[in-house]
Amino acid sequence: QVQLVESGGGLVQAGGSLRLSCAASGRTFNSYTMGWFRQAPGKEREFVARISTSGGSTYYADSVKGRFTISRDNAKKMVYLQMNSLKPEDTAVYYCAADVGLVGGTTVRAYEYWGQGTQVTVSS
Repeated sequence: QVQLVESGGGLVQAGGSLRLSCAASGRTFNSYTMGWFRQAPGKEREFVARISTSGGSTYYADSVKGRFTISRDNAKKMVYLQMNSLKPEDTAVYYCAADVGLVGGTTVRAYEYWGQGTQVTVSS
């Protein structure tokens, strides 16, 4: 069992920055891929970024590439999402997720465990 708790969301003006954090507990954190997803009102949950077990490999959605950075600290069982140059269209609930089975990919169903989400609102 894996428990995930996100924090760091809030209200920010366009062009600003936020850093989301996700604290994990339970199974061996450094054995599974971690990802961030987001869901805006009335829209499906969408992939944002993922990071490999060691942190050596990352992958981003085109919509956030160059603005967002995913990272992890295996010793602290933490994963982060640094968000810069935020836009109003980045407004969503952001979820941390764990791909324990190392299924891979960017789909929601590839990730077995999810946090409760943290709201990010970007004002214009």
